[in-house]
Amino acid sequence: MNAVIFAGPSLPPSLRPLDPALIWRPPTRQGELYRAALTGPAIIGIVDGYFEVTPTVWHKEILWAMAQGIHVYGSASIGALRAAELAPFGMKGVGRIFEAFRDGTLEDDDEVAVLHGPEELGYPTDTEAMVNIRATLSDAVCRGIIESASADSLTATAKSLFYKERAYPKILQTAAAQGLPPAQLRDLAAWLPIGKVNQKTSDALEMLDATHAHLAAGLAPFRVSYAFAHTAAWETARRRAEAA
Repeated sequence: MNAVIFAGPSLPPSLRPLDPALIWRPPTRQGELYRAALTGPAIIGIVDGYFEVTPTVWHKEILWAMAQGIHVYGSASIGALRAAELAPFGMKGVGRIFEAFRDGTLEDDDEVAVLHGPEELGYPTDTEAMVNIRATLSDAVCRGIIESASADSLTATAKSLFYKERAYPKILQTAAAQGLPPAQLRDLAAWLPIGKVNQKTSDALEMLDATHAHLAAGLAPFRVSYAFAHTAAWETARRRAEAA
């Protein structure tokens, strides 16, 4: 048995375990999960996926994969979003980010969005995910680096920025212009290189642990509680995916 994992900047190649049971794919686009399901893996794991410039992974292809008996996991990024949306149908979400979307604490897609470089360079990130910023500022408060009020202001500042501009230098610069205590900003800037929390990576690794455990224990094909509807729109999308 094996698992197909769609991952990019949340779980770059340098952090991936060498395991022949894991088949790695780049961040998913619409139709790619369907084509992966045609190969018959026991599990499909979604971590990262493209959006905005290309259609993102479709709910319907996930539902179709599960209807074929494939267990589908989601975590960290677009995987967490889709798992929160499709948990009632049996998609398995893993990690704090998934839980926040499932519980309604987070709702916006931009919480997980980042700009990143290509696979050939290891998916280097140019911006910071909002979910990572929230986790980092929370940890900074717990460690006494900044006060809770400053963390709230910095969170609001980061959230107000377009995701393509959401990076710590920009956040700190904007916060300084808004009058946040300079000493706390200096302390935070000095701590960030060693203190930044990457919640997306932590959740993705947790999903891998769950996948490993599931494969090692052996698993029966997934059984769905719904009847998959072969609509005209689905058949058109399916044919398009197969042609690609």
